[in-house]
Amino acid sequence: MGKTSIMARAGWLTIVSIGLGTGLLAQGVPAILGTQPRSTQSLLTEPLLDKGYHQMYNLDFADAHSTFAEYEKVNPTSAMGPISDAAAYLFGEFDRLNILRSDYWIKDESFWVVNKPVGDPALKKKFEEALWNGQQLATLKLRQSPSDVDAMLATTMGLGLHADYLALIEKKNLTALGEVKQSRTLAEKLLAAHPDVYDAYIAPGIENYLLSQKPIAIRWFLRLGGAETDRQLGIQKTSITAEKGHYFLPYARLLLAIADLRDNNREGAKQKLNWLAAEYPGNHLYREELERLVISKK
Repeated sequence: MGKTSIMARAGWLTIVSIGLGTGLLAQGVPAILGTQPRSTQSLLTEPLLDKGYHQMYNLDFADAHSTFAEYEKVNPTSAMGPISDAAAYLFGEFDRLNILRSDYWIKDESFWVVNKPVGDPALKKKFEEALWNGQQLATLKLRQSPSDVDAMLATTMGLGLHADYLALIEKKNLTALGEVKQSRTLAEKLLAAHPDVYDAYIAPGIENYLLSQKPIAIRWFLRLGGAETDRQLGIQKTSITAEKGHYFLPYARLLLAIADLRDNNREGAKQKLNWLAAEYPGNHLYREELERLVISKK
């Protein structure tokens, strides 16, 4: 794997961010991390977490769960273990339900399309248990150290992951919106203390971009409720995670590729998808999206 790979470059939430999200260091720590204070980058140099996320983005979910379980055994007080395991459950559902395909996201005026996929109840239970376990550990750590970067990021990620499940799988958009705003607020607090935790930028990025796709009247109503709906700000924030992020870097790049497709920026989408396909050859989604671009051009 080359020096410019996700593993060597180190984004939910989602979203999302989703998501979604998330560059991973299976073979070493990037030079940029070596110049940053250990106090704000401790979790970004965890080999087991890096390995697990790389497996997750390669759609090797079984091995990802095993790796995160191994991390939890070695680090029983870290919230990042169960939160990362929850991410693997969520992305497994995204893959099974084809939720991250571009045609799912661009066929409607917003990313939250009308057709409701059917989630796996057993998987949902495991997902929520992992989130709960992570939240308990993060809460305990934050009581002891309110500015603990690992616990702050885990809390932000947990809210974002749950909001993604609510919005993209269960279509509970109003409930998801509340958690999206909470995630963004926590992300802003985290970034105020640790501006180099670049994964946190995806929280305000996704909120602004996704909600900017709503009709103007709905955006006005959302802003009254404290939501942020600035499209350009959303692109800007998500781009920070896509360029400098760690765990959500690939997710951020995929979301930006989808945004490019919505804007008919085929070359921009192609560049991002080519990079993702090269870094994660086991992920069929990136190859299929590239093939869809070629076919649609003919």
